[in-house]
Amino acid sequence: MSSNSKIEWTQATWNPVRGCARVSPGCQNCYAERTAHRFGGVGRPYEGLTVLGKDGPHWTGQVRVIPEALGQPLSWRAGKLIFVNSMSDLFHEAVPLDFISAVFDVMGRAHWHTFQVLTKRAERLAEVASVLQWPHNVWMGVSVESRRFESRIDLLRTVPAAVRFLSLEPLLESLPALNLSKIGWVIVGGESGPGARPMNKAWVIDIARQCRRQDVPFFFKQWGGVHKKLSGRVLEGQTFDQMPQSSAKRRA
Repeated sequence: MSSNSKIEWTQATWNPVRGCARVSPGCQNCYAERTAHRFGGVGRPYEGLTVLGKDGPHWTGQVRVIPEALGQPLSWRAGKLIFVNSMSDLFHEAVPLDFISAVFDVMGRAHWHTFQVLTKRAERLAEVASVLQWPHNVWMGVSVESRRFESRIDLLRTVPAAVRFLSLEPLLESLPALNLSKIGWVIVGGESGPGARPMNKAWVIDIARQCRRQDVPFFFKQWGGVHKKLSGRVLEGQTFDQMPQSSAKRRA
């Protein structure tokens, strides 16, 4: 768990699950794979979860739940925005339903925080959503990198989260016809790190306009690239840090 996340749209990360597997093209240059490999030596947190191939680290497919990490948010007394499982996917098929329920229980008990859960496995999310307790401080999002995976948005709409959000990162093509009904927030970002695929400025401008037309907060995370700090996050002369209204109310 990190109390000072470098991810622009959150404040902290909490990882009660470790390890993952690739499910779509957005995973090709996964930053979590690279990070896990750096911390994967003997006796270290991600030992055995990644292997090094000729084109870089890859998940082994092994997933571990970390019961001793469940209570960590309860020890943080100041309210934070917390990204859940930045190094995995809570709805990975290898994560038992009872453990997912335990994570949701902790989120409900830690009511002074706001939890941001993000998945690419929208099918499983929709399948189990009805048996989970959805406290007011849990935001649920799906990652969508291309038009092929816009169906994840439809599945997200069925989930009774207080805020439903989209992470369009890494954005790999234009998304000209987004239906943002029942969606409360949109994040856009380009891929960063080794082998980063380029993002077209026109794609980002068009999504920002769609958000404005549909009255949805828009957050531009980064242009990305091999040197993302140099590329920055300015779009048409300004930064976009819009957040759902509920977060401002809770943090006031």
